[in-house]
Amino acid sequence: MLLSACSHSGTTQPSESTNAGSLSMKSTSSNHQSGAGTPASPSTGSSSQSENAGDHKSKTIRIGFVMDTLVEERWKKDRELFRQAAEQRGAEVIIQSADGDDARQMVQAEKMIQQGIDVLVIVPHNAEAAAALIQKAHHAGIKVLSYDRLVKNADVDLYVSFDNEEVGRLQARAIIKQVPKGKYVYIGGANTDNNAHLFKKGVFDILQPLIERGDIQVVYDQWSKDWQPAYAKANMQQALQANRNRVDAVIVANDATAGGAIEALAEKGMAGQIPVAGQDGDLAAARRIIKGTQTMTVYKPLQQLAGTTADMAIRLARGEKIDTRQKVNNGKTEVPAVLLQPIAVDASNLDQTMIRDHFHSREEIYGPVQ
Repeated sequence: MLLSACSHSGTTQPSESTNAGSLSMKSTSSNHQSGAGTPASPSTGSSSQSENAGDHKSKTIRIGFVMDTLVEERWKKDRELFRQAAEQRGAEVIIQSADGDDARQMVQAEKMIQQGIDVLVIVPHNAEAAAALIQKAHHAGIKVLSYDRLVKNADVDLYVSFDNEEVGRLQARAIIKQVPKGKYVYIGGANTDNNAHLFKKGVFDILQPLIERGDIQVVYDQWSKDWQPAYAKANMQQALQANRNRVDAVIVANDATAGGAIEALAEKGMAGQIPVAGQDGDLAAARRIIKGTQTMTVYKPLQQLAGTTADMAIRLARGEKIDTRQKVNNGKTEVPAVLLQPIAVDASNLDQTMIRDHFHSREEIYGPVQ
């Protein structure tokens, strides 16, 4: 059985600025997420909102969106969906990818601030290093929203993501159903990504009672630098070598790294024989599920994430008050949060989830109709 998480880096991406005409405004602890469960329903705030709110409503909002990477399939989807959502709401968007480089992400954010953005949305490469970006934005009077990944030890104004501990719990529950006893391998994501820690916490919340009972033994547990599939493959190779190929289940921090782990299993003729869990709902993972080499993935409806983030970013830029039922501790403060619900997907419900939502088409997953 395998376990998996989320990845990055690649070629330099040019910045993108988009604009749309009409406005249709509607009225994502180091390891702890409080308030998991039903997504928050942010209130529209009181009538005594910021004095600047009225002024902002008369102008086009400019959103800066700095991303970590566009290497993984899911981040390309995030970029396009967020751009569409913001444009539909009448906002202008500037998008840049840092290609997994902290210094580049800092320069990109600084340039956006100089260009006069009204709000900054960030997918941090390094959750700790990105704290400096928050300070710079706030110094310029710009609020910051953490998208999917939380910036640590900083006064983040709002966090919009999925319940990432629940992502890990869904992975673990799916694998336990198939392998209630045995030797487990856990391959995490990037140690610098707060989400990787949340995924892992969720997994071990479920596994720990079985570990203490002696039903499950975690025989290998390692991070994968920068979410790179090559590191995940090397981790799986080491796990197999250390245990003489006697492992029963694998949980990986995302689908891209799960792909690397499955490559290592295939080299030993074990792909499809050992349950493997991933997450992100990648097309490659959906195809592996149909093929039988990956057991499950966790689908996170990115259109919902992008739309909610666009709504919240515009409201922050207008100075509107946003009340949420949930908060997440980032090491410095309790950050107001909107946590959306992820969905476990296997061969039995692909049609009712990702295909129904047009996340992937039936033809993309199963191939053209003969």
